[in-house]
Amino acid sequence: MAEAIDIGTISVRGQIAIPSTIREKMHLREGERILFLLEGDSLLIKKVESLSWKEITKPLREAKKKIKEREVSDLVHKLRK
Repeated sequence: MAEAIDIGTISVRGQIAIPSTIREKMHLREGERILFLLEGDSLLIKKVESLSWKEITKPLREAKKKIKEREVSDLVHKLRK
């Protein structure tokens, strides 16, 4: 079960306003870094706390394992559209 549920908004410039209840629970302060991880139609936002580069990029390395070499060309063309 979720600890907190709230709704944020996205500005014209694509900036996300994180609700104050969520910021307070996560102890997020101005200037702190957060990690965005997209899986399908779900977006995970994780607070970055002095993690090593290896820990931060772990989700990216795991996602890479799901892509086969023969699919790369098609994915590049798809993303360029």
